[in-house]
Amino acid sequence: MKKMASIVVAILLSIMPINIAFANNNSTINISSKSAILMDVGSGQILYEKNIHEKLPPASVTKVMTMLLVVEALDSGKIKLNDNVQITGNASGMGGSQIFLEPGEAQTVDTLLKGIAVASANDACVAMAEYIAGSVEDFVGMMNTKAKELGMKDTNFVNTNGLPVENHYTSAYDIAIMSKELLKHDTINKYLTTWMDKVVVGKKQVTVGLANTNKMVKHYQGTTGVKTGFTQQAKYCLSASAKRGDTHLVAVTLGAQTSPERFKDASSLLNFGFANYESIKLCSKDDNVATLTLDKAEENKINLVAKDDLTVLIKKGSSKDFVKKIKVYDNPNLPLKGGTKLGQVEVYKDKKLIGKVDLVNTKDINKASYIQMLQRVIDSML
Repeated sequence: MKKMASIVVAILLSIMPINIAFANNNSTINISSKSAILMDVGSGQILYEKNIHEKLPPASVTKVMTMLLVVEALDSGKIKLNDNVQITGNASGMGGSQIFLEPGEAQTVDTLLKGIAVASANDACVAMAEYIAGSVEDFVGMMNTKAKELGMKDTNFVNTNGLPVENHYTSAYDIAIMSKELLKHDTINKYLTTWMDKVVVGKKQVTVGLANTNKMVKHYQGTTGVKTGFTQQAKYCLSASAKRGDTHLVAVTLGAQTSPERFKDASSLLNFGFANYESIKLCSKDDNVATLTLDKAEENKINLVAKDDLTVLIKKGSSKDFVKKIKVYDNPNLPLKGGTKLGQVEVYKDKKLIGKVDLVNTKDINKASYIQMLQRVIDSML
């Protein structure tokens, strides 16, 4: 259907230093958790690792994927925050952490998402799964499909909330990947960073106070999320993200023996990252980056924008040149929906790819009419 255009724009950015030779020196940080990772959200670079592909029970950190599917449904317009969700007996019967939903009541997506993100509500997870997919089983199928799309090879989900069940597992690396993906969605930011709130639930309209299970929201500078978890089998788990300037990092710790240990480990990882690395933003989401010429389209000049922010991570104090290449597809088949990938920006150092972002069209592209094509032929002759 598509092939890459033969003309590639290569720009030497000598004024923009970068060094990708990261010192992944695990001995500089003392981590007590069974498994841990520190990842740059922008580039995906791994700055620290300890047993990152070990398959472990994630407890409620599972809800990172649940929230990701909810915000994707919101951003696509499939659901809205003010939609009313009918609560089933299945949802209200979930044990563990909950907001005490009752069968037969209706709650908004906004309330349920708040319950999941702030209070780690198992009942709200099931309610949203049933609303989006029709059943928990189908929603779990969506979770596993999304995991495969993201390249999460150490993961198998069996439920939406992380309650103990056989064959439900993931890894620190996979959690970092899905956390990174969740953090791309602006919709979720206010929920992940809410410290305290309340919801009104039940047929008697009872007010339930919510306190964020992620204590770093209050106690760590620049915290942006993400999610805690605990079961007797999984022990204390955490995906914690923070942003300072353009540098956005996520630290995942699994299998800590105590709750303070997981927060201490995550803080140590984030401190290490912010002390030693910084991100350089090359372009922002929705920036116009390239123009695609399509002779057979209604509008033959198509603006291509960055699908996400493009950042590269450098070690503080380092300075080296890198090359940015802009590639666009040649003669894609028409028509095309808005948001279709039609190119890519790639950043290289010593011929090694260190960062990339997709280029997409902002609106639908339709075929030109016969009259338009004839007029273009006439114009070219004149």
